[in-house]
Parts: sequence; structure tokens; C-alpha cells
Amino acid sequence: MGIFSFLRSPDINDGVAEFSKTNGAVLLDVRTVEEYRGGHIQNSINLPLDKIGLVEDTIKDKNTPVYVYCLSGGRSGRAVAYLKQVGYTNVKNIGGISAYSGKVVK
Repeated sequence: MGIFSFLRSPDINDGVAEFSKTNGAVLLDVRTVEEYRGGHIQNSINLPLDKIGLVEDTIKDKNTPVYVYCLSGGRSGRAVAYLKQVGYTNVKNIGGISAYSGKVVK
């Protein structure tokens, strides 16, 4: 682990693999509806960042494991900060779909 390893973006491929092995987990895509329709990771739920305040309607249990992604990792980072602020205890920014090597669905 190098001195600048904290600057490295999360690996979405690792995050999706972890999500798929986690019982009851939610994969949350915080991109716009249009971006989501253009291609998203299977089994993800779309809740655009500008609607993140409605998260409690979608994910009622604040202890649910939530894996958050966007296009590059920036919006998902902001979403994770918000989720933690409102009491979600098990949230993780897994980065951006632009680095995803798996299959996307439309």
C-alpha cells in the first residue's frame, strides 16, 4: 500500500462481486434516469443523486448493505456521504460504471 493509495478510486468490479455475495444487499445507481436507461448493472436500483432524499421510500432498513455507483465515482461518493449522514450504517461507494467490465443491461 503506497502513500497515495487513499487517492485510488474504488474498483467497481470488486464492489459488484462483493454485492453479489452479500445477502439482502442493494446495488444503487445514482446516475440520471436517462443514463440508467442507456445501460446499467443488472439488479441495480436507480435513484438519481438529485432524488437521494427519497431513499427511505426505497431502502427502509438503514442497516441494509448498500453498494452505490454512478458514472465515475463522484456522485456515488456524495450519495454515500448523504446516506451516512441520515443514518445508513452499511454503505459503500464502489465507483463508476465507466470502469465496469461486466455485462450491462438496458
